[in-house]
Amino acid sequence: MNKSLLAGIAVGIVLLVLTVVRLLANKQSVEEKIYIPDVDAPVLVEVEKPQWYTFQSEFSYLGTFEPFRQNMIGSEASGKVISINVEEGDRVMKGTVMAKLDNEMIQLQIEALEVNLEGQEKDNERYTALSNQNAAPAVQAEKTKIGLKAAKIQLKQLQKQLASTTIKAPFSGVITKKLTELGSVIGAGSPVVEITDISQLKLSISIPERDIQKFKVNQNIDITAEQLPETLQGKISNIAVQADKSHNFKVHIIVKNVGMRLRAGMYGSATMQSSQKITSLSIPRRAVVGSLKNPQVYVVRQGKAQLVPFSTGLSEGDFLEVRSGLQANDQVVVRGQINLQNNKNVKIAQ
Repeated sequence: MNKSLLAGIAVGIVLLVLTVVRLLANKQSVEEKIYIPDVDAPVLVEVEKPQWYTFQSEFSYLGTFEPFRQNMIGSEASGKVISINVEEGDRVMKGTVMAKLDNEMIQLQIEALEVNLEGQEKDNERYTALSNQNAAPAVQAEKTKIGLKAAKIQLKQLQKQLASTTIKAPFSGVITKKLTELGSVIGAGSPVVEITDISQLKLSISIPERDIQKFKVNQNIDITAEQLPETLQGKISNIAVQADKSHNFKVHIIVKNVGMRLRAGMYGSATMQSSQKITSLSIPRRAVVGSLKNPQVYVVRQGKAQLVPFSTGLSEGDFLEVRSGLQANDQVVVRGQINLQNNKNVKIAQ
C-alpha cells in the first residue's frame, strides 16, 4: 500500500473523529439550553380565610337555566328514510314535516283494501235488501255486515300506519340533535331528532330547608342573568317534595325567553325580598373553580393545594355563602388557581 493512500485514510479518520466530537459537543450545548420545568416548584398563590358576612334582606339563589321542553322524537313505524328535511340548529314549528319513511307497500295495501271494501259495501246492500224481503237468510246478511265492519277497521289501521311514516314536530323548537340520515333503515321507536324548546326556560335552583317555606307554587319572583341588563319576571312552577343529600330542595321557575337572548346552560339568579338577615361564612366569587352548580375551591393544607367541594346558597355582590365543606380557618386560594392542580406545591404570597 503506497504512502499517499495511507495518508488519505489517516486524514479521513481524523476528520471523522473531529466531526463526531463536534456533534457531541453541539448536542451537549443544546441540552444545556433546553428549559425543563421543575414540576415540584411551588406555585405562588394568594389566599383568604372565609369571613363571616351578614346577608341582607335581598336573597339571591344561584341556578342554571334548563330547556322548557326537550324531547327525543322517534318514529312510530319502521322503514327506510326517504327524506329528511331538517338539520341541527333549524327552528321548526309544531306540525313541521321533519322526515318521511318509505310507505309504498302500505299505500298498495290501502288501495287493495279500498277496492275490496267497495265490493263488500255492494254485497252488504244487496244481502240487506234480500234479507228484508225474506229472499236471503238473515245470517248471511249479518256475516256480510260484520265483514264490512272488519274491513273498515283494517282500513283505519293501515291509514294510521301510513300517517306514522311521516314524522312531524310535536311542538315548536330548535333541532339540537339529528340522529338519522337519508337512506337509513330505522325501527319503530328509533329516535330521529331531538327538539329543544327554549321559548321559555326553567331556572333550576336549590333551596335549603331553612328557606323552603318562603317559596310557593305560582309565586312571582325576580330573575337576573349576567347576559341581560334588565330584571325578568319568573313564576315558580314546581317545588320538590323531597330534599337531596345536602338537605336542599329543587325549585323550578319558568321564565319567558323574549328575543331568545338566553340559552339553556347559562347561569341565573332568583332574587327574593325578605326582612330576615342571615350571618354565614362567605368567600369571594373569584375563588370558585368550575361552575357554581358544583362549586369547588383550592384550600392550602401543609403546603399543597387541595381541591375541595363545598355547598353554597345565598349571594350578595362578591360574597358567596358557605353552607358546608369549608371551615373558618381554611386558607382558600383567591388568586393563582389557573396554574394549580390537586396536590400541587404552593407558596403563599405575603
